Amino acid sequence: VASAQESIATKSAPKVRFLLSGALEFGGDEVRKVLFTNGKTQSVNAGQGGAIGAGLQVGLGASEKFLLRGTVGIKYVTTAADNAHIRLTRIPIHLTGSIMATEKIRIGAGLAMHNGIKFKADGVGDDFSLKNTSGPIFEIAYRGIGISYTVMKYTDNLGETYSANAFGIIFSGALPRK
Repeated sequence: VASAQESIATKSAPKVRFLLSGALEFGGDEVRKVLFTNGKTQSVNAGQGGAIGAGLQVGLGASEKFLLRGTVGIKYVTTAADNAHIRLTRIPIHLTGSIMATEKIRIGAGLAMHNGIKFKADGVGDDFSLKNTSGPIFEIAYRGIGISYTVMKYTDNLGETYSANAFGIIFSGALPRK
C-alpha cells in the first residue's frame, strides 16, 4: 500500500524544468527620434525590441496540463547609427500561467514587468530612464513558437507616458523535455 501511495505522489508532483525564451516585439509609442547625418530618421519605440530570457517552468498534475512559467531577461533595441550606440534597454520579468489546450498548443496569460528601462544616446543626445512598470501579457503558442501581446505604459521623470504595448513573435523551450 505504501509503494502505491508513493507512486501516485511521485506522478502528481510538480515537474520543474529550465526555461529558455526569446521574442521579437513590435509596437508602442515613439520614445525618441534619431536624426542621421544623411537627413534620414529612425524612431525608437517603447514596445519594440528583441528579448532573451531564462527561468523555470513548473508543470502541475500528472499530465502537466497547467504550467507556471517565470523568466527574467533583457530586451534591447538599437538604431542604425554607425558612429554611436544608441539603444533602449530594459529587464523584463514574465510570470505566466498556461493551459495546454492540446498536447502542442499552449494558451497563457500573466504579468510582464519591465525594470531598469534606460535610453542611452551614446553622447549624441540626452540619456534618460523611465520608471519601472508592469502590465498583462497574453500568449498562444504551437510547440515552442507563438505570438504574444503585452499591455504596458512607460512613464518618464516628468510624468509623460508612452504606450509600450507590443505584439511579439515568441520562442520558448523547457529542458529537459518530457
